Amino acid sequence: MTGATGQDGYYLCQGLAAAGLEVHAVVRPSDDGTQDPGLDDLRAVVPGLVEHEADLGDADALSAVVAEVAPTEVYNLGGISSVAQSWAQPVATGLVSGLAVGVLLDAAWQLQERTGRQVRFVQASSAEIFGEAPTSPQDERTPVRPRSPYGAAKAYGHHMVGVYRARGLHASAVVLYNHESPRRPEAFVTRKITRGAARIAAGLDSTLTLGSLDVRRDWGWAPDYVEAMVAAVRADVPDDYVIATGVAHTVEDFVRAAFARAGIDDWAAHVRTDPAFVRPAEASLQVGDSTHAREVLGWQPTKGFTDVVDAMVDHDLALLAAVGRRP
Repeated sequence: MTGATGQDGYYLCQGLAAAGLEVHAVVRPSDDGTQDPGLDDLRAVVPGLVEHEADLGDADALSAVVAEVAPTEVYNLGGISSVAQSWAQPVATGLVSGLAVGVLLDAAWQLQERTGRQVRFVQASSAEIFGEAPTSPQDERTPVRPRSPYGAAKAYGHHMVGVYRARGLHASAVVLYNHESPRRPEAFVTRKITRGAARIAAGLDSTLTLGSLDVRRDWGWAPDYVEAMVAAVRADVPDDYVIATGVAHTVEDFVRAAFARAGIDDWAAHVRTDPAFVRPAEASLQVGDSTHAREVLGWQPTKGFTDVVDAMVDHDLALLAAVGRRP
Protein backbone atom coordinates (compact mmCIF):
# COMPACT_ATOMS: atom_id res chain seq x y z
CA MET A 1 0.00 0.00 0.00
CA THR A 2 1.13 3.52 -0.74
CA GLY A 3 -0.15 6.46 1.26
CA ALA A 4 -0.51 4.26 4.32
CA THR A 5 0.12 7.05 6.84
CA GLY A 6 -2.60 9.30 5.43
CA GLN A 7 -6.21 9.50 6.56
CA ASP A 8 -7.48 6.71 4.30
CA GLY A 9 -4.35 4.61 4.63
CA TYR A 10 -4.70 4.51 8.39
CA TYR A 11 -8.27 3.17 8.25
CA LEU A 12 -7.48 0.80 5.39
CA CYS A 13 -4.42 -0.70 7.08
CA GLN A 14 -6.34 -1.06 10.32
CA GLY A 15 -9.16 -2.92 8.59
CA LEU A 16 -6.93 -5.21 6.55
CA ALA A 17 -4.81 -6.11 9.57
CA ALA A 18 -7.94 -6.81 11.64
CA ALA A 19 -9.00 -9.23 8.89
CA GLY A 20 -5.76 -11.15 9.40
CA LEU A 21 -3.91 -9.96 6.31
CA GLU A 22 -0.22 -9.12 6.17
CA VAL A 23 0.09 -5.42 5.37
CA HIS A 24 3.10 -3.93 3.59
CA ALA A 25 3.41 -0.13 3.51
CA VAL A 26 5.56 1.99 1.24
CA VAL A 27 7.13 4.61 3.51
CA ARG A 28 8.75 7.78 2.22
CA PRO A 29 12.49 7.82 2.99
CA SER A 30 13.78 10.71 5.08
CA ASP A 31 16.94 12.67 4.36
CA ASP A 32 17.17 14.25 7.81
CA GLY A 33 16.38 11.23 9.95
CA THR A 34 12.82 12.28 10.78
CA GLN A 35 9.88 10.00 10.07
CA ASP A 36 6.38 10.61 8.80
CA PRO A 37 4.37 11.87 11.81
CA GLY A 38 1.60 9.40 11.04
CA LEU A 39 3.84 6.34 11.17
CA ASP A 40 3.67 5.79 14.93
CA ASP A 41 -0.14 5.94 14.85
CA LEU A 42 -0.16 3.40 12.04
CA ARG A 43 2.20 1.04 13.86
CA ALA A 44 -0.07 1.20 16.88
CA VAL A 45 -3.06 -0.21 14.99
CA VAL A 46 -1.05 -2.57 12.76
CA PRO A 47 1.53 -4.24 15.04
CA GLY A 48 2.80 -6.51 12.26
CA LEU A 49 3.17 -3.73 9.70
CA VAL A 50 5.97 -4.39 7.20
CA GLU A 51 7.59 -1.16 6.01
CA HIS A 52 9.45 -0.54 2.76
CA GLU A 53 11.25 2.72 2.11
CA ALA A 54 10.65 4.09 -1.38
CA ASP A 55 9.89 7.48 -2.88
CA LEU A 56 6.87 7.67 -5.17
CA GLY A 57 9.04 9.59 -7.61
CA ASP A 58 11.55 6.72 -7.82
CA ALA A 59 10.22 4.30 -10.43
CA ASP A 60 12.92 1.69 -9.88
CA ALA A 61 12.40 1.65 -6.12
CA LEU A 62 8.62 1.29 -6.45
CA SER A 63 8.92 -1.53 -8.95
CA ALA A 64 11.44 -3.29 -6.71
CA VAL A 65 9.06 -3.18 -3.74
CA VAL A 66 6.24 -4.77 -5.75
CA ALA A 67 8.60 -7.47 -7.05
CA GLU A 68 9.94 -8.19 -3.56
CA VAL A 69 6.61 -8.30 -1.74
CA ALA A 70 4.72 -10.09 -4.55
CA PRO A 71 1.37 -8.91 -3.18
CA THR A 72 -2.05 -10.30 -4.01
CA GLU A 73 -3.59 -6.83 -3.65
CA VAL A 74 -2.12 -3.39 -4.36
CA TYR A 75 -3.77 -0.25 -2.96
CA ASN A 76 -2.42 3.01 -4.35
CA LEU A 77 -3.43 5.87 -2.05
CA GLY A 78 -0.17 7.81 -2.18
CA GLY A 79 0.63 11.18 -3.68
CA ILE A 80 0.04 14.85 -3.04
CA SER A 81 -3.46 14.97 -1.61
CA SER A 82 -4.08 18.71 -1.49
CA VAL A 83 -5.41 20.60 -4.50
CA ALA A 84 -3.95 23.81 -3.07
CA GLN A 85 -0.52 22.21 -2.72
CA SER A 86 -0.69 20.96 -6.29
CA TRP A 87 -0.83 24.55 -7.54
CA ALA A 88 2.38 25.30 -5.62
CA GLN A 89 4.06 22.06 -6.78
CA PRO A 90 2.56 21.09 -10.14
CA VAL A 91 5.55 19.08 -11.42
CA ALA A 92 5.96 17.10 -8.20
CA THR A 93 2.22 16.43 -8.22
CA GLY A 94 2.46 15.04 -11.73
CA LEU A 95 5.27 12.71 -10.70
CA VAL A 96 3.90 11.25 -7.48
CA SER A 97 0.15 11.43 -8.10
CA GLY A 98 0.26 10.66 -11.81
CA LEU A 99 3.31 8.90 -13.22
CA ALA A 100 3.75 6.75 -10.11
CA VAL A 101 0.38 5.15 -10.85
CA GLY A 102 1.69 3.90 -14.19
CA VAL A 103 4.81 2.56 -12.49
CA LEU A 104 2.80 0.58 -9.95
CA LEU A 105 0.34 -0.72 -12.52
CA ASP A 106 3.14 -1.98 -14.73
CA ALA A 107 4.94 -3.55 -11.79
CA ALA A 108 1.73 -5.35 -10.78
CA TRP A 109 1.17 -6.55 -14.35
CA GLN A 110 4.79 -7.74 -14.65
CA LEU A 111 4.41 -9.66 -11.38
CA GLN A 112 1.24 -11.29 -12.65
CA GLU A 113 2.90 -12.25 -15.92
CA ARG A 114 5.95 -13.65 -14.15
CA THR A 115 4.10 -15.71 -11.54
CA GLY A 116 0.90 -16.62 -13.35
CA ARG A 117 -0.98 -15.51 -10.22
CA GLN A 118 -3.65 -12.81 -10.38
CA VAL A 119 -2.70 -9.48 -8.83
CA ARG A 120 -5.50 -7.06 -7.96
CA PHE A 121 -5.01 -3.29 -8.05
CA VAL A 122 -7.13 -0.39 -6.85
CA GLN A 123 -6.42 3.27 -7.53
CA ALA A 124 -7.73 6.01 -5.24
CA SER A 125 -9.00 8.33 -7.94
CA SER A 126 -10.72 11.65 -7.24
CA ALA A 127 -13.77 13.70 -8.17
CA GLU A 128 -11.26 16.39 -9.19
CA ILE A 129 -10.75 14.48 -12.46
CA PHE A 130 -14.17 15.75 -13.58
CA GLY A 131 -13.28 19.39 -12.95
CA GLU A 132 -15.56 21.36 -15.24
CA ALA A 133 -18.29 18.72 -15.31
CA PRO A 134 -21.08 19.47 -17.80
CA THR A 135 -23.71 17.76 -15.63
CA SER A 136 -24.40 17.08 -11.98
CA PRO A 137 -24.40 14.65 -10.32
CA GLN A 138 -21.40 12.98 -11.94
CA ASP A 139 -21.04 9.26 -12.55
CA GLU A 140 -18.63 6.89 -14.29
CA ARG A 141 -19.65 8.23 -17.73
CA THR A 142 -18.90 11.88 -16.91
CA PRO A 143 -16.16 13.35 -19.16
CA VAL A 144 -12.76 13.78 -17.50
CA ARG A 145 -11.97 17.51 -17.57
CA PRO A 146 -9.63 18.43 -14.68
CA ARG A 147 -9.06 22.07 -13.70
CA SER A 148 -6.08 21.73 -11.36
CA PRO A 149 -2.64 20.08 -11.39
CA TYR A 150 -3.99 17.64 -8.82
CA GLY A 151 -6.96 16.75 -11.01
CA ALA A 152 -4.75 16.40 -14.10
CA ALA A 153 -2.37 14.03 -12.30
CA LYS A 154 -5.28 11.98 -10.99
CA ALA A 155 -6.80 11.90 -14.47
CA TYR A 156 -3.60 10.36 -15.87
CA GLY A 157 -3.65 7.68 -13.19
CA HIS A 158 -7.35 7.06 -13.77
CA HIS A 159 -6.84 6.53 -17.50
CA MET A 160 -3.84 4.27 -16.89
CA VAL A 161 -6.04 2.00 -14.76
CA GLY A 162 -8.26 1.52 -17.79
CA VAL A 163 -5.24 0.85 -20.00
CA TYR A 164 -3.92 -1.92 -17.75
CA ARG A 165 -7.38 -3.34 -17.15
CA ALA A 166 -7.64 -3.83 -20.90
CA ARG A 167 -4.23 -5.52 -20.74
CA GLY A 168 -5.54 -8.15 -18.35
CA LEU A 169 -4.85 -6.72 -14.89
CA HIS A 170 -7.66 -6.74 -12.32
CA ALA A 171 -7.41 -2.95 -11.97
CA SER A 172 -10.18 -0.76 -10.58
CA ALA A 173 -10.47 2.94 -9.81
CA VAL A 174 -12.63 4.34 -7.03
CA VAL A 175 -13.51 7.94 -7.83
CA LEU A 176 -13.62 9.34 -4.32
CA TYR A 177 -15.57 12.47 -3.52
CA ASN A 178 -14.64 14.53 -0.44
CA HIS A 179 -14.51 12.33 2.62
CA GLU A 180 -13.55 13.39 6.12
CA SER A 181 -12.73 12.10 9.59
CA PRO A 182 -10.87 13.19 12.73
CA ARG A 183 -7.70 12.04 10.97
CA ARG A 184 -8.01 14.69 8.26
CA PRO A 185 -4.88 16.92 8.37
CA GLU A 186 -5.35 20.53 9.45
CA ALA A 187 -4.22 21.77 6.02
CA PHE A 188 -7.67 20.79 4.71
CA VAL A 189 -10.50 23.29 5.07
CA THR A 190 -12.81 20.86 6.85
CA ARG A 191 -10.36 20.18 9.66
CA LYS A 192 -9.43 23.87 9.74
CA ILE A 193 -13.11 24.60 10.38
CA THR A 194 -13.67 22.00 13.10
CA ARG A 195 -10.43 22.88 14.88
CA GLY A 196 -11.23 26.58 14.61
CA ALA A 197 -14.71 26.09 16.04
CA ALA A 198 -13.30 24.07 18.95
CA ARG A 199 -10.64 26.69 19.71
CA ILE A 200 -13.14 29.54 19.60
CA ALA A 201 -15.48 27.61 21.88
CA ALA A 202 -12.56 27.12 24.29
CA GLY A 203 -11.73 30.82 24.24
CA LEU A 204 -8.36 30.28 22.56
CA ASP A 205 -9.23 32.14 19.36
CA SER A 206 -11.88 34.64 18.35
CA THR A 207 -11.91 34.39 14.55
CA LEU A 208 -11.53 31.84 11.76
CA THR A 209 -10.37 32.97 8.30
CA LEU A 210 -11.48 31.00 5.24
CA GLY A 211 -11.79 31.34 1.48
CA SER A 212 -15.11 31.20 -0.34
CA LEU A 213 -18.06 29.96 1.71
CA ASP A 214 -20.10 29.24 -1.41
CA VAL A 215 -18.10 26.26 -2.70
CA ARG A 216 -20.26 23.14 -2.71
CA ARG A 217 -18.93 19.65 -2.12
CA ASP A 218 -20.24 16.12 -1.53
CA TRP A 219 -18.80 15.21 1.89
CA GLY A 220 -18.79 11.68 3.30
CA TRP A 221 -17.19 9.60 6.06
CA ALA A 222 -13.66 8.36 5.31
CA PRO A 223 -14.00 4.84 6.80
CA ASP A 224 -16.98 4.26 4.49
CA TYR A 225 -14.90 5.18 1.46
CA VAL A 226 -12.12 2.84 2.54
CA GLU A 227 -14.67 0.01 2.61
CA ALA A 228 -15.44 0.82 -1.02
CA MET A 229 -11.77 0.33 -1.94
CA VAL A 230 -11.75 -3.14 -0.43
CA ALA A 231 -15.04 -4.04 -2.11
CA ALA A 232 -13.70 -2.86 -5.48
CA VAL A 233 -10.46 -4.84 -5.26
CA ARG A 234 -12.40 -7.99 -4.25
CA ALA A 235 -15.10 -7.65 -6.92
CA ASP A 236 -15.36 -10.42 -9.50
CA VAL A 237 -14.89 -8.00 -12.40
CA PRO A 238 -12.67 -4.89 -12.26
CA ASP A 239 -14.32 -1.56 -13.03
CA ASP A 240 -14.51 2.13 -12.09
CA TYR A 241 -16.78 3.28 -9.27
CA VAL A 242 -17.92 6.71 -8.16
CA ILE A 243 -17.99 6.80 -4.35
CA ALA A 244 -20.12 9.63 -2.98
CA THR A 245 -23.14 10.42 -0.81
CA GLY A 246 -25.06 12.16 -3.58
CA VAL A 247 -25.74 15.22 -1.42
CA ALA A 248 -23.87 18.52 -1.77
CA HIS A 249 -23.28 21.10 0.97
CA THR A 250 -21.54 24.47 0.96
CA VAL A 251 -18.53 25.38 3.05
CA GLU A 252 -20.93 27.67 4.90
CA ASP A 253 -23.09 24.66 5.74
CA PHE A 254 -20.01 22.94 7.15
CA VAL A 255 -19.10 26.01 9.20
CA ARG A 256 -22.62 26.39 10.58
CA ALA A 257 -22.80 22.71 11.58
CA ALA A 258 -19.34 22.77 13.19
CA PHE A 259 -19.99 25.89 15.24
CA ALA A 260 -23.38 24.55 16.33
CA ARG A 261 -21.75 21.34 17.56
CA ALA A 262 -19.21 23.43 19.46
CA GLY A 263 -22.05 25.33 21.14
CA ILE A 264 -21.70 28.60 19.19
CA ASP A 265 -24.93 29.97 17.70
CA ASP A 266 -23.61 33.12 15.99
CA TRP A 267 -20.95 31.60 13.76
CA ALA A 268 -20.92 34.59 11.40
CA ALA A 269 -19.52 36.83 14.16
CA HIS A 270 -16.36 34.70 14.20
CA VAL A 271 -15.73 33.90 10.53
CA ARG A 272 -13.81 36.07 8.06
CA THR A 273 -13.12 35.47 4.36
CA ASP A 274 -9.87 36.17 2.53
CA PRO A 275 -9.44 35.98 -1.28
CA ALA A 276 -5.93 34.62 -0.70
CA PHE A 277 -7.48 31.27 0.28
CA VAL A 278 -9.49 30.93 -2.95
CA ARG A 279 -8.07 28.45 -5.49
CA PRO A 280 -6.89 29.79 -8.88
CA ALA A 281 -9.47 27.65 -10.71
CA GLU A 282 -12.30 26.14 -8.71
CA ALA A 283 -14.03 23.00 -9.94
CA SER A 284 -17.74 23.18 -10.70
CA LEU A 285 -20.38 21.65 -8.46
CA GLN A 286 -19.07 18.30 -7.26
CA VAL A 287 -21.72 15.79 -6.26
CA GLY A 288 -21.51 12.12 -7.16
CA ASP A 289 -23.94 9.45 -8.24
CA SER A 290 -22.78 6.20 -6.62
CA THR A 291 -25.55 4.01 -8.07
CA HIS A 292 -23.05 1.71 -9.79
CA ALA A 293 -21.10 1.08 -6.58
CA ARG A 294 -24.29 0.52 -4.61
CA GLU A 295 -25.65 -1.99 -7.11
CA VAL A 296 -22.44 -3.90 -7.90
CA LEU A 297 -20.43 -3.62 -4.68
CA GLY A 298 -23.32 -3.35 -2.24
CA TRP A 299 -21.71 -0.18 -0.91
CA GLN A 300 -23.53 2.59 0.91
CA PRO A 301 -22.52 5.38 3.31
CA THR A 302 -23.15 4.88 7.03
CA LYS A 303 -22.81 8.50 8.23
CA GLY A 304 -24.63 11.59 7.01
CA PHE A 305 -23.19 15.09 6.67
CA THR A 306 -24.05 16.26 10.19
CA ASP A 307 -22.73 13.05 11.73
CA VAL A 308 -19.39 13.55 9.98
CA VAL A 309 -19.06 17.16 11.15
CA ASP A 310 -20.10 16.23 14.70
CA ALA A 311 -17.49 13.46 14.91
CA MET A 312 -14.73 15.84 13.83
CA VAL A 313 -15.74 18.63 16.21
CA ASP A 314 -16.08 16.20 19.11
CA HIS A 315 -12.59 14.94 18.42
CA ASP A 316 -11.11 18.45 18.36
CA LEU A 317 -12.94 19.44 21.55
CA ALA A 318 -11.61 16.29 23.22
CA LEU A 319 -8.06 17.13 22.14
CA LEU A 320 -8.29 20.55 23.78
CA ALA A 321 -9.78 19.04 26.93
CA ALA A 322 -6.96 16.47 27.06
CA VAL A 323 -4.34 19.23 27.32
CA GLY A 324 -6.23 21.02 30.06
CA ARG A 325 -8.23 23.51 28.00
CA ARG A 326 -11.84 24.20 28.81
CA PRO A 327 -13.87 22.66 25.92
